[in-house]
Amino acid sequence: MIQRLQSIFLFLVAVAMGLTLGLDLWVQEVADSGEIWKLNALFMNQLDASGEVLQSSSNWYVAALASFVGLMAIISIFQYRNLGRQMMLNMVNSLLMVALVAIVFLTTNGVNSEISSADNGTYEIGFWAILVAMVCNMLANRFIRKDVALLKSVDRIR
Repeated sequence: MIQRLQSIFLFLVAVAMGLTLGLDLWVQEVADSGEIWKLNALFMNQLDASGEVLQSSSNWYVAALASFVGLMAIISIFQYRNLGRQMMLNMVNSLLMVALVAIVFLTTNGVNSEISSADNGTYEIGFWAILVAMVCNMLANRFIRKDVALLKSVDRIR
């Protein structure tokens, strides 16, 4: 049934991936020059002090991966009749979210080494939404496992 607790957690995974797509992931302000580096799901932008874009590079793969994770969470909600498949989709989704965090982390470290800044910048709400999605996905898997255990115990009684 769709109204199970894991469905709510999977919906929260999809919402968190929507936040990741819509909000900034990381911001770095360079004190010497007044430049600002911003990373969102689609672009890495270098802005001057007035807010004009000096340089922009595409990060389409971050947006594609976040979209795919959100879509897989929505698909997983409707796999309630096959709990094994639902759990497998969630495990693959967990691996993709770990890859997403790694990509963002490596991208931000690359920019920090490029600009040789003492400050590492701040991770914004979009990045933290990925971590919230990982926790919600883990909780959804836990409740799916509880349902599987309940079904097995009912089968033993028969």
